Amino acid sequence: MTNRHATVTLTFLLPNGSSLPIEFVIDTGFTGELCLPLEAVSLMGLTFRHDIPANLADNSEVLLPLHEAIVLWDTQEREILVIATGRRPLLGTALLDEQELVIQFTEGGLVTSDEF
Repeated sequence: MTNRHATVTLTFLLPNGSSLPIEFVIDTGFTGELCLPLEAVSLMGLTFRHDIPANLADNSEVLLPLHEAIVLWDTQEREILVIATGRRPLLGTALLDEQELVIQFTEGGLVTSDEF
């Protein structure tokens, strides 16, 4: 928990063979897997898949670029989808499917996710 945001760190396994840990805010209103700023996606060299339609909070429709990446999830390599948008890394509920999420709402509190 950081500044009243539930956060988790995911390690990306990059196409060039290196790894990169990134802290994500858990966003229970986001039903996708991950969002990263476009600049970060470009610097990481993630593979572009296609554009996807998205409905924004003001009810407008936009197309957003979708990329694929490999992250370590519970010590296992997992292929995930990353939407290139926004200013803050967000983790959505699609990555929490079949998981139990526990958040201690205190500064520095633990945020854990375990399989059922």
